[in-house]
Amino acid sequence: MTQKIVLIDGNSLAYRAFFALPLLNNDKGIHTNAIYGFTMILMRILQEEKPTHMLVAFDAGKTTFRHSTFKEYKGGRQKTPPELSEQMPFLRELLDAFQVKRYELPNYEADDIIGTISKLAEGTNAEIKVITGDKDLLQLVSEHTTVDITRKGITEVDSYTPQFLNEKLGISPNQIIDMKGLMGDASDNIPGVPGVGEKTAIKLLKEYETVENLYEHIEDVSGKLKEKLEENKEQAIMSKELATIMRDAPITVSVDDITYENFDRDAVIKLFKELNFHSLLEKMDIQVTEQPKELAELHFEIVEELNTDVLSNDSSLSVETFSDHYHHAEVLGIAISNETGNYFIPTNIALKSSEFKQWARDENMKKALFDGKQAIVALHGHGIELKGIDFDLMIADYICNPSDPSVDLAAVARKRGYHDVQSDETVYGKGAKKSIPEEKELSEHLVRKAVAIHALRDTFEQELESNDQLMLYRELELPLSFILAEMEYTGVKVDKSRLEDMQNELSSRLAELEREIHQLAGEAFNINSPKQLGVILFEKLSLPPVKKMKTGYSTSADVLEKLEGKHEIIRAILTYRQLGKLNSTYLEGLLKVINIKTGKVHTRFNQTLAQTGRLSSIDPNLQNIPIRLEEGRKIRQAFVPSTKDWVIFAADYSQIELRVLAHIAGDEKLIHAFKNDFDIHTQTAMDVFGVEANEVTSDMRRQAKAVNFGIVYGISDYGLSQSLSITRKDAATFIDKYLKSFPGVQDYMSDIIIEAKEKGYVSTLMQRRRYIPDITNRNFNLRSFAERTAMNTPIQGSAADIIKKAMIDLAGALRDENLEAKLILQVHDELILEAPKNEIEKLTELVSRVMENTLELKVPLKVDYAYGSTWYDAK
Repeated sequence: MTQKIVLIDGNSLAYRAFFALPLLNNDKGIHTNAIYGFTMILMRILQEEKPTHMLVAFDAGKTTFRHSTFKEYKGGRQKTPPELSEQMPFLRELLDAFQVKRYELPNYEADDIIGTISKLAEGTNAEIKVITGDKDLLQLVSEHTTVDITRKGITEVDSYTPQFLNEKLGISPNQIIDMKGLMGDASDNIPGVPGVGEKTAIKLLKEYETVENLYEHIEDVSGKLKEKLEENKEQAIMSKELATIMRDAPITVSVDDITYENFDRDAVIKLFKELNFHSLLEKMDIQVTEQPKELAELHFEIVEELNTDVLSNDSSLSVETFSDHYHHAEVLGIAISNETGNYFIPTNIALKSSEFKQWARDENMKKALFDGKQAIVALHGHGIELKGIDFDLMIADYICNPSDPSVDLAAVARKRGYHDVQSDETVYGKGAKKSIPEEKELSEHLVRKAVAIHALRDTFEQELESNDQLMLYRELELPLSFILAEMEYTGVKVDKSRLEDMQNELSSRLAELEREIHQLAGEAFNINSPKQLGVILFEKLSLPPVKKMKTGYSTSADVLEKLEGKHEIIRAILTYRQLGKLNSTYLEGLLKVINIKTGKVHTRFNQTLAQTGRLSSIDPNLQNIPIRLEEGRKIRQAFVPSTKDWVIFAADYSQIELRVLAHIAGDEKLIHAFKNDFDIHTQTAMDVFGVEANEVTSDMRRQAKAVNFGIVYGISDYGLSQSLSITRKDAATFIDKYLKSFPGVQDYMSDIIIEAKEKGYVSTLMQRRRYIPDITNRNFNLRSFAERTAMNTPIQGSAADIIKKAMIDLAGALRDENLEAKLILQVHDELILEAPKNEIEKLTELVSRVMENTLELKVPLKVDYAYGSTWYDAK
């Protein structure tokens, strides 16, 4: 079999992935855009190329042997953004999980490693593929070696063979270094000959073949070009030398050392789960299955008639649904484990039993479950109220293990050394293969779940107590789960006809925008084609290219945003894109999930996901409806009260994270500003810019606002420079001035890092922990990320705890006051209720009083509220 050798330029592809994808964090706060993009490339390579050998080469450091020739080599490059640097260790871990050899060599570049290996491989008559985002490596192209250059982000490539290279540039692979010698390379700070560009260089090489031969025939060249060449002869020769890849570097790996067989399945699963790359797990069709093992003998009874032995106090209960979408999922069966024995109750028996219904709703009959919210909602759909839950294993595990929560009971049990229950995936299968087993296997699986809950309860309660987290569990998370369950099955009424009208309005608006864009461009073209759009913007309209890719112009959103104000077509294009996404993602998405019987949407709240304690919403995600555009805000017009003469009531905490920061940091200036109800962004602008309040411009306030909220999230100079479209130097100066203006914040940042190093974790005001193992890591990038996590988690987490406690307090107050108003949504720092109009006066007083007093801080909590006939009007 012919060897297929794939050599990857690691740094180049990491950079390409980082800048091609949005700067995003996963739920654990790790920036993942470069890792995700790199993984996409790696998976495509494995699928399409099917390599027998594989190597990823990395640059070992900033200095190489080329610096001894030209000390300014690669000078002027901006410092690597910390958001990318912190991802590099994960990239290396990714390669180890995929069992792909990686290599770096001090004093040499990745190009030299690839050049040396490819030369060795060509001697074996192998098929060689080099993958990079850098055209320097085109000099390696040969009959045996193809070089793939990534273009259009990360998924499309140009494959360069000698023939394709000649078609593209009209030169041979050997002449790439001569071309660089003449034209230079700004990205590597290779000077070349000033005034000689690519076209001139190629024209000269077609005639003279090499730089050296050109200078031997320099008398044949005339005019200013000759002068430039003569004046820069030494520089041209040096530039060629700098651009030449070394193909005999002293590497310690051979072709035989880089054989590739397969990835380490368990390691890939573990890493992808850590990074939340669930879609990639599905693409690879990785199924987390267990090795068959001997389970402990289990005795249980399949119940045909319910009695008091089965339905006793202090029972562990398992209510099984076949689908995660438990609002409408089939209940497969119910299992109970208690002191009298273990029981499986077929669904039909339970649903028609008045004894079971009475036991289920009896609050004095205490019950332990895994994911009580799911059980409450599932049984509610069958007319059964489930009360009396005094233990939820899934919530307890989430509090104890926030960095590794699981929705599978078997996974939680294994972490505690309990192995007598199988995972749902083992029993049911996955994806298209998922199916319900025979009753014998099904009943045993459910009973084993109930037994596991009973066996593990004491362990978790003891750990919660030793961690001083019983109050967090009993008084916040567990009662909150009951409120969330009620919110889920209550649902939110949606005006379907209004959504359909919006679709029509958006379609008309998009058509109108398309005509406007074509008119501004002077011709019709495909607005959704980056290539055609690039030609219109940067060639026909002569706008300055912000980011010129080697294969064309970038027209990404960040590029277009930087061009705003330079031509009215830009705003029209940005609006066109945003409206297109609104239509496809939100309007169509909502219309698909409206319950036909109720006319409502029933979201599911993730309570045990984010390490900060934040709630999230799925199927549909009602926390993410865009509101920057008026058309996006108007989607909220479709959310209406479920009862006539009722209103939607919205209550929103004002700047809660900044108020929490003021409390935790104890910064006198921040505290004074909030106590006196100053505009905190204006105050910050005054301090940072050294001006009076009446001198603060809207732009100053905007920048101050970005820093205020950026500090909460541990923003870097790179992140701030991107959000404000300023230089990193200016961003760093801005952050420095902020910290000097608010010394309490600076002291807090230093102190919390010390605390995290001493304890290994940080805590919120309500004792929610986040463990930070990398806080003492020797790797600078991992340690830096851990430090930022230590700084922002107590702030974000405490804000999340406050909004959760407010939900519990408010639900209790509504019940105590015997009001009909009910909570229906939580969106970040905002609570949404529906209420009768005749309760509004009472509700406005009650909501403000309850939410503003839910936790006593050094600064006042402030709540803004509004109400109206739709969610849109409640603003």
